[in-house]
This record gives sequence, structure tokens and C-alpha cells, in this order.
Amino acid sequence: MATIKEIAELAGVSRGTVDRVLNNRGSVNEETAEKIRRIIRQLDYKPNRAGIALAAQKKKYLIGVILFSRKNPFFDHVMQGFSDKAEELSLYGCEISVKRVAYHPQAQLSAIRACLKEGVQGLIITPYNGDEIREELNKLIRSGIPVITVNSDAEGVRRLSYVGSDYYNSGEAAGALMKLVTSGPVRLGIVNGDNNILCHTQRISGFVDKLSDDARFKVVCQGESLDDDKKAYELVSEMLRSYPDINAFYFTAAGVYGGCRAIAELAPEKDIKVITFDEVPSTVEMMQKNIITATICQKPYWQGSKSLELMFSFLSDKEAGIRDAYYAELSVKIREIV
Repeated sequence: MATIKEIAELAGVSRGTVDRVLNNRGSVNEETAEKIRRIIRQLDYKPNRAGIALAAQKKKYLIGVILFSRKNPFFDHVMQGFSDKAEELSLYGCEISVKRVAYHPQAQLSAIRACLKEGVQGLIITPYNGDEIREELNKLIRSGIPVITVNSDAEGVRRLSYVGSDYYNSGEAAGALMKLVTSGPVRLGIVNGDNNILCHTQRISGFVDKLSDDARFKVVCQGESLDDDKKAYELVSEMLRSYPDINAFYFTAAGVYGGCRAIAELAPEKDIKVITFDEVPSTVEMMQKNIITATICQKPYWQGSKSLELMFSFLSDKEAGIRDAYYAELSVKIREIV
């Protein structure tokens, strides 16, 4: 049976480097890592699971995970990434404590403090972008507990890393799409998720900036849905009644299903272009009904898996090379390819 020592000798690297590649810990040059993986495959190396389990008993890692509530199905995919990676890392003594909370600073504060009482050694969070959360997270970091932000960042937080989309860039992509799918004068309605969620406001900034050089476009109305379908339905209904010439909508977050229901009921004969984000089942349904024109996807599963992998790497090796940000690749889906 092959050993780590033999793999290291064949690859011309240290045993520590082989261990980092095997366990996704730390930073290894991609060319070197691929060379090691090739040797592992050639030798049909299998780790000693009994030894791994024994080592895990000596060191335990409890990582807190705070995501937004189950009202937003996007986070179900992020959660699946966390769950699968946690199962993979369980042999190494890694456990997660998950809290799904509402879009509200007090709910997040309570969740953060609950994680502290449980004794977490690291925290991964989709943060509310407000002063109370910023202060609480920085206090955590000063006490020696690293923080990784996932899916949305927070201004002024000295976090270890951010994992998610480049949201200004994704807003620009949405603006470019809107230019492609429209012609003539465009009267736009923007349905934001929450003005206190940084990624939502960044998506608006990128979108508006991309359209700013084109006189065809005019934003006639804007509002918040708070990621709630009922609120989005009421908001879009009011927009359609107040601005009968509206012919395009941009949704920055959840609430898409409710907003599209309003379009289908109040403007069934109008050719209204709709750009959204993510490929949740309700969005796919509205695409198949030809209400949504296109949706931009951001690899939610990868976001959960990657952020947990990074936190575990840092906790088990403080010298691990963790970058400031890891950005998800964007993809565009239309009705014909969902």
C-alpha cells in the first residue's frame, strides 16, 4: 500500500505538502497539486480512515454557520454545500452549528451570541450590513475567532475572507443582458431585496452604472421586497398600476415569484422583460411560462462548500494561504436551457 512518504518522494515535495493536497488545507501551487493528485491516482492511494478518525478525536473544530431564513430557497443550495463538506470533514473532527435567521439585525445578533455560548472556534455568516452586526463581528474577531462572510459581505468588518459573487460585476452583467433583450425606450422597475444587504445594493449599482450611458433606459420606480413573495406581489402590482408604460423589471434577490405573479395577472399581454438572479424552482417555473427573460446564477452550492473548506483550513493551519475574496463564476440561464 502506498504511503504519503512515497507520494512526497515521487512528487519531489514534503509530506506536509502532500497532506495539504489530500485534505484541502492550506495553499499549494495548482501545478504541484495536480502532479500530486496524478501520483495519488496512479498509486491508487487510499487514506487510513482509522488513523484519520483517531487523529480527529484529539482535535475538535466547531464552526458556526449563520444564514438567512428558509423563506429564501437560494440558501437551501448554500446549505447543501455546507452539509456535504461538513460530512466530508467530519473525519477530521469538524462539526458545524447552523442557524437560519430572519433579515433582521436582532435575529443575527441573537444567533451570533448563541454560537459564542456553544464555543465555536470560527464563524461563517451572511451578514446584515448594519452597525450593530459590524461591531459584534469585529468584537468576535478581536477575541481571536475568525469570521468568513459568505454570499454577502459587510463593510468595515475585518473578516478573514469573503466567498460569493462579485455583486457589482453581476449587476453590470444584468445591465448588459437588459441591453441585449430590449429595444426602443425602456421604463424600468427595480425590485430590491433589502437595502441593508450589501450584495443587493451592489447589484443595483452595477446595473444602473451599466445602463447610464444609454438614453433608452429610465428607472421609473424602485422598492424593497425583503425577499418576501407577498411583499413583492404587492410592490410590483402597485408599480404596474402607477406606471402603465413600465416594460422591464430587474429583481436583485428573492421575491421573484410573487413579483412575476403580479406581472402575469396585471399585464398578461405586455412584452415585459424580466432579469433575475438564481435558478430556484419557482424562478425556473416563471421562465418556462415565458415571464422571466433570463436569470444569472452564482454557484450557491460552491459558496457553502468553499467557505467551510477555507475556515477548516485556517483553523487547522494558521499559515494556510487564505485570499481576501473568492468569487463565484457567473452563468446565464434562459428558458431554452434551464
